Amino acid sequence: MTRRTELRDSWRRVSAQVATECIRHGRSPEDVTIIAVTKGHPMRDIEYLAEAGVTDIGESRDAEAHAKRTGIGSLPLRWHCIGQVQTNKAAKIVAWADVVHSVDRARVAQALAAAVPPGRQLDVLVQVNTDPQSPMPGPARGGVSPADVADLLSVVDNLTQLRLAGLMTVAPLQTDATVGFELVADLHRQLQASHPGAHMFSAGMSGDFSQAIAAGATHLRIGTAILGSR
Repeated sequence: MTRRTELRDSWRRVSAQVATECIRHGRSPEDVTIIAVTKGHPMRDIEYLAEAGVTDIGESRDAEAHAKRTGIGSLPLRWHCIGQVQTNKAAKIVAWADVVHSVDRARVAQALAAAVPPGRQLDVLVQVNTDPQSPMPGPARGGVSPADVADLLSVVDNLTQLRLAGLMTVAPLQTDATVGFELVADLHRQLQASHPGAHMFSAGMSGDFSQAIAAGATHLRIGTAILGSR
């Protein structure tokens, strides 16, 4: 089997699984966008995915992402920065990303805004960390605590170079994914009451997209289930 065929088939399989989960939870499949996470995979894979019908690409390494977007050229793709943002890399990210999912502090928002060229607005999502805030050993998720979301949203809202597009979260490490997703879904509903245009709720990856769909996610970040291991 060629790589082109492999990716076409895996995209169709994942798309069908997502559609089934949407219908099971009383949602329209058209309301959920799959972002194919291609970090660590070659540019040719993105071209094959675009042929198969993929419209949204997720990357997290700015040098790799910039090279891919520049090399691919005019394919009609929407590019999402899904990794943690370092303030000193903001200009490089703005150069390739259409959407940044991981604004987790005021300095990141301000750095991105400063890098946006005149006449453009950058779509951004505020990342929410639903793990308990008490110190725990081991890895930690990025993101602002639920208690501090409103303050960060206010910062983003006041930066005219940025367009507040919604919220993002990653399944918590210390609690069940469903609990974390539902908490952020509630925050997203509150946000939309005052900002109807903030329609994006980015949650769910290869292993937990069913729970994310059930919670109301509009954008899923799926890598391994589509492209396999890096």
